[in-house]
Amino acid sequence: MPIDYARRLTGRVRSAESNRHLGFTLAFVAGATNAGAYLATRQYTSHMTGIVSSMADNFVLGNVGLALAGLGALLSFLGGAATTAIMVNYSRRRARHSEYALPLLLEAALLLSFGLLGARLSVIEGLFVPVTVMLLCFMMGLQNAVISKSSNAEIRTTHITGVVTDIGMELGKLFYWNRSSGPLHPDVRANRARLRVLGSLLLSFFLGGLLGAYGFKYVGYLATLPLALLLVLMAVVPVLDDLRLHRPWRRG
Repeated sequence: MPIDYARRLTGRVRSAESNRHLGFTLAFVAGATNAGAYLATRQYTSHMTGIVSSMADNFVLGNVGLALAGLGALLSFLGGAATTAIMVNYSRRRARHSEYALPLLLEAALLLSFGLLGARLSVIEGLFVPVTVMLLCFMMGLQNAVISKSSNAEIRTTHITGVVTDIGMELGKLFYWNRSSGPLHPDVRANRARLRVLGSLLLSFFLGGLLGAYGFKYVGYLATLPLALLLVLMAVVPVLDDLRLHRPWRRG
């Protein structure tokens, strides 16, 4: 990955193009991680809507253990998002280049841990769920907060419901028949550029899911190692920039 491109992708200075490219890449990583994780844990780890709904169902049905398992996954996801916010704001107040790169390096380290120790971690209980589930939910919260912060909440990568909803609304505008126009009846026009971005996010997540499922099926937990390497390559340049400049860590 060229150095200048990596710097634009995860560095402090943002552009619409860098946000899009980062979003596509992270959607691919999220799709691969989510699909592989399902084969490992039989649970999708980025789908907080389903998890919260299942918590309510299980409480009503008296399945307290399953409800607490959902709570553990939810708290892990929240913890990941909160960790990103802390890391980004801490670096931002010190004008560091790696404010978005550091959470991605942490995600890479966690993916590496999952790939190397996933089988062992799956038998250890954490917050009402196996540590593997906690780890994966934490990573999804971490990653989703990164792209949300960097794009001013315009892009999400770990869940697709909002993306598909936005695609549907833009398609509705695209196929709308403007029978009359004028100052009182402005034409309805689709944002074709946004539609392309949304479609690319959906496709990236799906292709990542295919790769993750195939990878885990044939090589198991080690399928996450290339994903961890990709995150490192994306994030390491801004971190090295900070080290090279020797910026002091002042109190914020």
